Amino acid sequence: MIIDLQRFVVAERPCWVELERALDKLEAEPNHRMRLEELQHFHLLYERAASDLAKMITFSAEPETRRYLENLIARGYGEVHETRQRQRGILPLQWFFQTLPQTFRRHIRAFWMSLAITLAGCAFGGFAIALDPASKSALMPFSHLQQDPAKRVAEEEKATEDRLAGQKTSFSAFLMTHNIKVSVFTLALGMTWGLGTIVMLFYNGIMLGAICVDYVAAGQGTFLLGWLLPHGVVEIPAILIAGQAGLMLARALIGWGKRVPLKTRLRQISQDVVTLIFGVGLLLIWAGFVEAFLSQYHEPVIPYSLKIAFGLIELVLLCSFFCKIGRRSKYRCGSRLWIWFDIL
Repeated sequence: MIIDLQRFVVAERPCWVELERALDKLEAEPNHRMRLEELQHFHLLYERAASDLAKMITFSAEPETRRYLENLIARGYGEVHETRQRQRGILPLQWFFQTLPQTFRRHIRAFWMSLAITLAGCAFGGFAIALDPASKSALMPFSHLQQDPAKRVAEEEKATEDRLAGQKTSFSAFLMTHNIKVSVFTLALGMTWGLGTIVMLFYNGIMLGAICVDYVAAGQGTFLLGWLLPHGVVEIPAILIAGQAGLMLARALIGWGKRVPLKTRLRQISQDVVTLIFGVGLLLIWAGFVEAFLSQYHEPVIPYSLKIAFGLIELVLLCSFFCKIGRRSKYRCGSRLWIWFDIL
């Protein structure tokens, strides 16, 4: 092969420099992901540099240029044929809008079971309070729930002073920490092969059912909706998701006949359990703010219709988030795209 070596080097060097810059960036940012066009261009530069090296390798002249190309091709080969799994950094938005809802849907059966247990508790609590009103003290161990619902509503609506004046922040913080502790406890009780988690969900359902029947029977359904909906449509699903995570843990412990070591089963669900409980924490933080700054204020301060509408909007957004968000994944961009991602 006869080539003008000096002209050849001058013509090809810009491509080598561009390939070197791309390699420097990949080595400096191991988690950097190229777009399809960038991957194609990188592969073209790599092949062109390899071809240039093949042309120069028979020449004894320009040994430094040849060594430079050999080093460049070796670095490029290492990037193209890398097989180690790279550690990806934490991407909060991607975690929230993709990982969290996808994890929830992947274990949706555990959520339905958590919901069913809670609804069973609601039915039990509702029937208990309807058949035996005297059981209120046992079913609802909170002082503000012991009195007659109509009397309580009248007192709330006639209140002229803000009972939470100067205490909203501390009250919301108390609600957040208390509810998060309950949620983590519900999850942790999955270590009892799920029995503790089931008891917690059933008990929460008993209280919810008893409160609902007590207030509806007293003709205070509107107050009940205005009081519970703003924070309840977030707080209750959060507790259900904590129960979902607890049931996942229980399933991994039991194994259900799977011939997989316990350590492996726990490792398989550990990341999903952590994802769900962190999501629960975020939901309960929001619920704590809403309960302290909105739910505790009733007519005539805040109309019930406004509070109910706010709660319904929250419910629609929450259902849409867990059912729809994150459904489009990079797998749908085509197999060719994934081939390029697998190269790097």
